[in-house]
This record gives sequence, C-alpha cells and structure tokens, in this order.
Amino acid sequence: MSGASRRAKALVVGLALTVVSLAGCGASAVTVNKSTATFAEQPGAAPNYIFPLASLKYFSVANLTQFQFLMYRPLYWFGENGQVKLNPQLSIANPPTFSSDGKAVTVTLKQWVWSDGQPITSRDVEFWQNLVTANKLNWAAYSPGEYPDNVISTTINSPTSITFNLSRAYGTYFFTYNELSQITPLPQHLWDKEAVTGSVGDFDKTPAGAVAVFKFLDQQSGMISTYDTNPLWRVVSGPWKLKHMDTSGNVKMVPNNAYSGPVKPKLTEFDEIPFAKDTSEYNQLKASTSVASTAVDYGYLPFQDVPQKNALSSIYTFVPWSGWLITYFPENFTNPRSGPIFKQLYFRQAMQDLVDQTTFIKRAYFGFAYPTHGPVPLKPATNFADQVEQANPYPYSPKAAVSLLQQNGWTVNPNGISTCASPGTGAGQCGAGVGAGAQASFKLEYASGLPALDAEMAQLKSDFALAGIELNLSTAPFNTVVGNSVPCVAGQACTWDMECWGGGWIYSPDYYPTGDEIFSTGAGSNSGGFSDPMNDQLTLASEVSNDVSALHAYEDYLATALPVVWLPTIYSQLSEVNTHLQGTQPQDPLLQIYPENWSWS
Repeated sequence: MSGASRRAKALVVGLALTVVSLAGCGASAVTVNKSTATFAEQPGAAPNYIFPLASLKYFSVANLTQFQFLMYRPLYWFGENGQVKLNPQLSIANPPTFSSDGKAVTVTLKQWVWSDGQPITSRDVEFWQNLVTANKLNWAAYSPGEYPDNVISTTINSPTSITFNLSRAYGTYFFTYNELSQITPLPQHLWDKEAVTGSVGDFDKTPAGAVAVFKFLDQQSGMISTYDTNPLWRVVSGPWKLKHMDTSGNVKMVPNNAYSGPVKPKLTEFDEIPFAKDTSEYNQLKASTSVASTAVDYGYLPFQDVPQKNALSSIYTFVPWSGWLITYFPENFTNPRSGPIFKQLYFRQAMQDLVDQTTFIKRAYFGFAYPTHGPVPLKPATNFADQVEQANPYPYSPKAAVSLLQQNGWTVNPNGISTCASPGTGAGQCGAGVGAGAQASFKLEYASGLPALDAEMAQLKSDFALAGIELNLSTAPFNTVVGNSVPCVAGQACTWDMECWGGGWIYSPDYYPTGDEIFSTGAGSNSGGFSDPMNDQLTLASEVSNDVSALHAYEDYLATALPVVWLPTIYSQLSEVNTHLQGTQPQDPLLQIYPENWSWS
C-alpha cells in the first residue's frame, strides 16, 4: 500500500470482532490488567515523516493514516462505522456550504483547541493553504489545475469561518471528498517561522515566506531522532501526542488530554512496533502464551501462513481487513531507455496479458485477494466500478501477448529477450523512440520482507518470460522502493524501470476515485510520469459533475489505456487482534486506526 499506499464511497467492512471467552472453553475467565496496547507496523514500513504536508517519498499509509492523523486531525474526517463517508462528529469543521453558483465554499470551524489550549482558527486553515499553494510541487497530492490551483483566493470571515473562492464550479461531492479532504489545519502560532531560533510571524502570507517556512518544517520533519524533544511536534489537534519515536520506527504515544473530539483515549499509552519482515512479526504472535502477555496486541498474519491461522485462535481473533484501494506497479515513462517502450500501448497491453491474477490470488495469497482491472476498486462493491472493469479487458493470455509484440515489429524470443526488429512509427513497427535492437529487458525492484510478494514476483517473471520480456528482479525495503518511485528529472541519472511497493493506492485522503492525484499529467503521486490528454479531459469531467456516468467514462478509458500494470488487490492485512482488546471493529477501509476507541475487557 502507499500510500500512499500509498494513498467515496458507500462501502462496509462487515467483519465484527468476536470476543473469545476462555471461560467458555472450560477455563477460568482471564482478567487483562493492561492499560497500554501495541500495534504492528507493516514490514519495512515504519513511519518516517511527521509534518502533514508530505512529498511523494513520504506519502504512505504508514506516515499519514496510521501516524500523522493520530496527532494532526484533517479538517474533515472520513470514515464511520466501517464506511467511507464524511464523519461530521469527528471533523474539526461543520459540513461545508456551497454558494448558489458553486464557485465558493465556506467552512465553519467547531470550538476545538490545540493541545496547548490555543483555539484552532481559520488562520490555521489559511496557514495550511498558503504553505500548500507556495510549495505545491513538493506535495504528493498535487495535480496541476486542481487543488490548490483551483482556489483563487481565501477570505477569513471570522476566527471560525473561512471561504474558498474557486476558479470554477465543481461537483460538491468531488470538492468535499477530494479537495477539502486534503486540508489539515496547522498550528500557525507555533509553526510559522523560518528557523529554529527565529520568531513566529506571518511569514506564510508571502510566497517567499511560505517557501522558507515549508523548508524549515520539512527539514525538522526529516530529523526523526529529535522528535522527542522538538517543541514543534508537541502541540497537536488529535487524540494522541508523541511520547517517543526512534529511527527504527518504534513509536510511543500518550493521550492528548486537551483533545476536543468526542472520543477520549481510554488507554494510557499506544505503541507502534516496527518489523523488517512479516515472519518476525508472526514469530511474536506465536510466542504469546496468553491473552494477558501478548507483545503484539493488534498484529497480522502473513499471507503465506494462512494455513496456520487456527494455531493462534486461543489468543487472537482473525479479522481480514479490506481497504478502499487498488494495486498496481508503475512503469517509468520518463526513463530515456525504457520509457519509449512503455509509451507504446500495445506493449503495455502485452504486459497486462501476461499478468495471471487468478493464479496469484490462489497461490500467493490463499484467496485473500481480488482482481484489479482499472482505477476504481472492485471491492467492496459500489456503483463506481462498472461492467468494463468488472469484465477484465485483458485476461491472462501469453498467446495474445506474443501476437501483439509480433504484430508491432518485435522478434519474440520466449524465455529469452525479445528485440525490436522493425523500428519506426508506421503500421507493424515498434513505435516512436524504440530503436532497432531495443531489448525487452527491464529492472523490477520490489518491497522486501514479504514472502507472498516474493512468490508473486517470481511467478510474474516466469509469465513475462513466455513472451520474451525479461524482468531482472531485486528487492529493497518498502520505504526505499516508494522513495525510488518518482519520475526522473532531465539531467539526472535515471535508473529505474519498474517499482513495486507491494500495494498501489488507497483512495485517502482523495476518497472519490477519480485518480486525479495518481494518473493525471504532472500529478504529485503519478510515480511513472504517465501522461494522456484524453485521460486528463475525462478526469476533469468526472470532477465537475455529480453524475457517476462521468466517472464511468474515465475509468473505462484508463482500464484499457493501462497507465500502470494492474495486480491483484490483496486484503490490506489479515489482522490478528487480542481477543480481549475491545473497540477495534469494524476495521476502517481507509486503513485508519482508532486507538482512542480501544480498551481492555
């Protein structure tokens, strides 16, 4: 996942946690004398960025929904009782109001306070707006022409009211779920400075000042070893405050006693625990001898260990966690060598024809996955995914892949390396920029520490070889793979062809699945640099309309245009939850966690 993984909808994760009573098994009831709880981080995916305005390198679930959001609440909270929808109760602001012409939206804040007692005001919202506007190219959620470009000005009406004046009318659903959802009020009274020893001012009100403030906060956020003592990070709006964090990813949080939201933490401490491999996490689960002595209270079962899930049932409850996401890996359209090959639609079609999703789901994930055929999630079921996506435009067919390559000027060498034999842009030729003798040989780096992903990538390598497309596999930690998955810049070395972080994109905090942040030209999370004018046009149409048919037109086009290689979407995790830990269910499809709801029975 990304975000993003990296990174809306009426959908439900309908799995309720069954509390297992040991007394019902013939043993005496157990009293769990705990006041803290632990949560297992995904392998190699420790949080490493605290400032809530992150670049693509840091735009992941580990940093946003399962770390930053605990301390810094977004303006609007999405997710309620297992559904992806606006949650007014947990939001800092009341639901937005739109002008009659749809070109202005007013936000009214509730009477919330920062942890130091200062009120959260419209100035804190303006502070975010100024920073993101001046530093949009450093923000992973940026898509040219959209937020913040489409906000031509802001008007502070009062300390609790701010109006966003828009460049055009947008669909209210889109603008609320994908634009206002991106805003996080920031403590202007503490953060609006340009240096550690500098004073707080109104530096953000000029573009140069906003750049300097962002640079300062970004630098401070990069210094993980100082998080414990840095006064910047001590003032929060969420239910939790950071007590301790180290560069390995060990996180300890304590309640924010000034939290204004309706649900106050019951635990005295909430900890996140890092793991390099999922096998290490599973060993911690297996080492637990009783519900009162678990080192990991909320963990996960590795996919390769699904056949052993009953071995943990006396201590943990098994709860698969489905997310509002799609899975894919990008090809690098900006690589001078491989990019011209990837830009050929027939070549992308051939690669997709070689993805045997059914076998991956069965063998690597023991059925705990489902197909991905386009940019809109197929599960949970909604009216957003139409028949084109559900029908799979590119079913597994090595024969079709070979035929496509041969019809477009390639000499196919099964289990070898296919080469371009007919360069040029005419019919039956390899396409623009693909030279004579160009080889279908690419590097694919993927996230380490996940045996199920190892198995999937090994099978993919074998399947691609059937059409003479060579994949040179290598592994690296999740954060490294995500960090490498950025478009290349002219004049700098460009070394990557494909990067697979083991997930794709969770639609959060862009909850309406328009794909504007990941597939639009120049979008901040468009890892491979995909650019297609028709896609951009259809994306915009889906944003200005409240009619779902506009979204269908967009998704139908991208399902066949293949901006990335679609892979099966696995369950976000196969959760194993201590049977006495209450308040964890239903699991949020946006992969948010709510430790303030947790308590021990």
